[in-house]
Amino acid sequence: MTDGTRLVRFLRDLGVRRNGILLVHASLSGTGLAPAVVRDALLRVLGPEGTLVTPAFTPENSDTSDRDRALTAELTEQEKAAYRAAMPAFDPDVTACPAVGALADCVRATPGAVRSVHPQTSFAAIGPRARELLAGHDPHCHLGEQSPLAQLYAVGAQILLFRVGFEACSAFHLAEYRMAPLLPTRTYRCVVGGGEWISYEDIVLDDSDFAAIGALLPRGLLAEGEFAGKTATLVEMRDTVDAAQRHMSGYTRRTA
Repeated sequence: MTDGTRLVRFLRDLGVRRNGILLVHASLSGTGLAPAVVRDALLRVLGPEGTLVTPAFTPENSDTSDRDRALTAELTEQEKAAYRAAMPAFDPDVTACPAVGALADCVRATPGAVRSVHPQTSFAAIGPRARELLAGHDPHCHLGEQSPLAQLYAVGAQILLFRVGFEACSAFHLAEYRMAPLLPTRTYRCVVGGGEWISYEDIVLDDSDFAAIGALLPRGLLAEGEFAGKTATLVEMRDTVDAAQRHMSGYTRRTA
């Protein structure tokens, strides 16, 4: 049995729906699998009418991201200016997304893949519903009601956390947005085509409690299995986002 065939069997046994919509967060480190093998296994399980979606986030083009703050913390103002001047502008057709893993970047780069247009939190997708699901991603809305997450929720997508935990579950941000009147906002900045810098207001994203929220989810919502020594978790997006929102509503996550 080839590695790809073994993965196909694993994903089917886990409950990935044929002809469904699947949002995947994955870590391939330690599996020995090439990203293209994993992509092809996922597409095989999803079938001809299924659609594969991954995050294609790009914190590399922002001077307000946590990544930028960490990388520039010890630089002088002159060095910071030079660093930011050299930042690559976001181009949805060619900009890589290494921050979210090899599988996501493989999906993004696959001929025929579709990518949403948000310059920092885009998504990539392959399949007959890719364009529909990724259309209308407001450049001023990271992961809320004007993002692909809301579309995926509406169509009843599944979420696969392949060898990563709920700390990587971007769909929890949709629950976060649904509490938005209670949350502060801040200014985000990033560089886009032609070297133009844009800024916009959006909520203060906070994933610091996502792992804890995942641990509180009813076990009946989860299908779990082990692959290459780490857990893979499959959930229904609607049930998971709704449960996360209930947990978030039960305590004060932050104050403005």
